[in-house]
Amino acid sequence: MASDATELLALDRAFVWHPYDSAVAPLPTYAVESARGVRLRLSGGDELVDGMASWWAAIHGYGVPELNRALTEQAARLSHVMLGGLTHEPVVRLCARLVQLAPEPLTRVFMSDSGSVAVEVAIKMALQYWRGRGEPEKAKLLALRGGYHGDTLGAMSVCDPVTGMHSLFRSVLPAQYFAEPPPVGFREPWDDGAAAGFEATLARHAHELAAVIFEPVVQGAGGMRFHSPEFVRRARELCDQHGVLLILDEIATGFGRTGRLFACEHAAIAPDVLCVGKALTGGVMSLAATLCTEEVARGVCAAAPHALMHGPTFMGNPLACAVALASIDLLLASPWRERVARIEAQLERELSPCRDLPGVADVRVLGAIGVVELRRAVDMRAVVPAFVERGAWVRPFGKLVYTMPPFVIDEADLKVVTRAIFEVVREHSARGEAPSASP
Repeated sequence: MASDATELLALDRAFVWHPYDSAVAPLPTYAVESARGVRLRLSGGDELVDGMASWWAAIHGYGVPELNRALTEQAARLSHVMLGGLTHEPVVRLCARLVQLAPEPLTRVFMSDSGSVAVEVAIKMALQYWRGRGEPEKAKLLALRGGYHGDTLGAMSVCDPVTGMHSLFRSVLPAQYFAEPPPVGFREPWDDGAAAGFEATLARHAHELAAVIFEPVVQGAGGMRFHSPEFVRRARELCDQHGVLLILDEIATGFGRTGRLFACEHAAIAPDVLCVGKALTGGVMSLAATLCTEEVARGVCAAAPHALMHGPTFMGNPLACAVALASIDLLLASPWRERVARIEAQLERELSPCRDLPGVADVRVLGAIGVVELRRAVDMRAVVPAFVERGAWVRPFGKLVYTMPPFVIDEADLKVVTRAIFEVVREHSARGEAPSASP
């Protein structure tokens, strides 16, 4: 087995280009042979407790019988058919289910393959909506600094243009407007003045804005910042006041991650357009969706070409839709709220000691999200192996060491993750790691 693992990693190094990594000097890579529950079994036989839920998607863990059964049963009937002019039961039932779960009045669902594409679709919806309304000059977007919305060109244009991961593409991206995000603090007392900058920018550019886009309550890969639900509520009011659509990106927060099914529920509002992905299939297959109101749908289709001009080849894939339906059923039948609340309490309790470490700038916890923000970026070549040695899979980026585990993780396994975070952060602080920009 060891020789097979060695050969596999050699082939990987020769041919596989990993995300956010160098092709010529890649970061440490580990071969996963199988996965069950919250544990990843490496080719050499070692097991790691997964603190990342495979980039926040595998909320039920791995090897889930209900999801595997949905996949195999659907494969025996229909693995794929184009959605242009055709339809099938899994996509119809999934779209109806998403409308049932999403805040009213979201009633139309456009399927896609990934979160980035879901954001692209949302942007196109907003632009075509105003063209359909006879106001094509409304063609810009307003986003928040510190936000992250994906890696495709349109999505990159609404990511933070300075501190985000895509600054080197600025010269080719559409120019959008940005406002300062609200102060960090989900539970901090709200001051209406905290939205003054956002309000002023929105008012100044409303005549040319198609939409406002941001991640409600949690800014994910742009910095893992948490903000007050009151800002989300205020943004809804301001968009209505100034005649601008509101797009909420819940690709990271949807399906329970913050303790509510959708993060916008903390603010008791609904957007005009909602993006979901990641946990939609429980991490089994890539699938995303963009939901909109009937008003938006009619606006998009009001002018030539009377259709939304987007059409991914694999949109609404039957396999992915069948798994998504099974994942939603499994989530709603489980005590997921209690699980997330338990994870939140344990993360708060066991990550709090990191606040006393000299290299730590902040520790914050919300739902099944725990973040330790450092004063300097970590050295990924040293830190990731240090986590693996402690039996935990944690992949920091920039200055952030964080965990977003599967909801099914038990107290003992989560303690493996939190203990590893404390110990690795303590060592990092003691050594004074040189900055590294790798995510």
